[in-house]
Amino acid sequence: MPLVVVVEVAVGEASMRGGGGDGGGLKGARRPGRAALAGRWRRVAVMLLALAYAAAMLVVFLGGGRAGLVGVVAGALRRRAPAPTGSVYRSHLVFERLLSEMRASASRPHPLMASHNKKSGKRWAPCISKRMTQSELPPSNGFLIIEANGGLNQQRISICDAVAVASLLNATLVTPAFHLNSVWRDSSKFGDIFDEDHFIGSLRKYIRVVKELPEDVFVKFDHNISSIPNMRTKAFSSESYYLEKVLPKLLELGVVRIAPFSNRLAHSVSRNIQALRCFANYEALRFSESIRMLGKNMVDRMIKRSSLTDGKYVSVHLRFEEDMVAFSCCIYDGGWRENIEMENARERSWRGKFHRPGRVIDPEANRRNGKCPLTPLEVGMMLRGMGFDNTTSLYVASGKIYNAEKYMTPLRQLFPLLQTKDTLTSPEEFAQFKGHSSRLAALDYMVCLQSEDFVTTQGSNFPHFLMGHRRYLYGGNAKTIKPDKRKLVALFDNPNIRWDRFKRHMQDIHRHSELKGYNQVVKY
Repeated sequence: MPLVVVVEVAVGEASMRGGGGDGGGLKGARRPGRAALAGRWRRVAVMLLALAYAAAMLVVFLGGGRAGLVGVVAGALRRRAPAPTGSVYRSHLVFERLLSEMRASASRPHPLMASHNKKSGKRWAPCISKRMTQSELPPSNGFLIIEANGGLNQQRISICDAVAVASLLNATLVTPAFHLNSVWRDSSKFGDIFDEDHFIGSLRKYIRVVKELPEDVFVKFDHNISSIPNMRTKAFSSESYYLEKVLPKLLELGVVRIAPFSNRLAHSVSRNIQALRCFANYEALRFSESIRMLGKNMVDRMIKRSSLTDGKYVSVHLRFEEDMVAFSCCIYDGGWRENIEMENARERSWRGKFHRPGRVIDPEANRRNGKCPLTPLEVGMMLRGMGFDNTTSLYVASGKIYNAEKYMTPLRQLFPLLQTKDTLTSPEEFAQFKGHSSRLAALDYMVCLQSEDFVTTQGSNFPHFLMGHRRYLYGGNAKTIKPDKRKLVALFDNPNIRWDRFKRHMQDIHRHSELKGYNQVVKY
């Protein structure tokens, strides 16, 4: 608190020198000089107090308080020393330096046209066993009701886990209900996103699934789902927990409810249960007819527009939506305006979470550690460095990009054949999906699933499911680019880097990513 200390000393000295009493002739002769000096000290004190007050109010406005003021001062002191490599966003400076060379560069051969050989290593095997148990189902122990929460792929996790738990308990699964999430804000029902009849039919040999709770059971609880006891299970509960805690309640009441149900089953389960969970994901769950029809048309249009690369295209899952940028607590190049927008976004979605006592937010460390979402500009530079030139057809899967006009322009400069779900569909086609984030994510999922190369830029459920699904479809040989962001930020931090060096590093990252795309055992 150096600023406050200076103010207190100044005020103290001013009062001492201006106070004096009548103390004798010599002191009396000096009074005019002392009065003038005291006045000057008072003016200095007032100025310092005003500056301190303004700084404090600014910090309070941004949500910091007294602790925030200390943080501002400490941050200013830290910034006197050069920040470690990769701490600060300088990618836009690298882009400006390398733009002319990126535009002039061409890839021969084009990465999409290059052949790929299977790598030696662990043998790939699908997660679904052909010898899954298919014995006649015994009488049901009752009904299982779950509520899937989150976005599209978090809902998928819940559904697949619910199938596994229903098998464990020998319960009849009621088609999962979807929680209206405060972030996703999608009111879609199960049948709006997934083919409900296909789901029920595919699983009939393994578990019973019904669309609704039977009327006689519903009557017992006054036609009120919330009257059914809610078994609040812990995250990643074991098989034994369900058999010892949930099954007795199911046998007693004939129905149990578990809400929320996200990640409520352990990853490690018996082989049969794991295989059933995978079967639910890759075989039983398929999108509704409206999503499948439009998704297929979008894939056909991407292939048709990719004539320069023999119908092959690259898909990118770009996580640069406002809520993602805000949650990361990373700093880009938007200055005070960006800081205020991100602070407001954090308060809207996670009220108070980022100002809890003891929470330390270090944007520079976040960036060095590869935790910051890649900007569209960074994705574009990375792909051009890897050899994808301006003849590459690029599909970008994303929500609403933060400050899209600014951040998407460089990516479109580098890849003029870029497409999104907005550009691949007509206004009439798009209208039935608009405002339904999970259905829109399903369209993205379908186009990315069929792409030659898939690029993931930030860890989340979408790329995890998609990478597994692609390997499942293509016998383990799915081309995935999953960059090491710790290495990337160091390269993006050097505005003086030469194009040949930058390109060499990007191609090394590409080769390393491809090695991970082959011969891996697909797990749920």
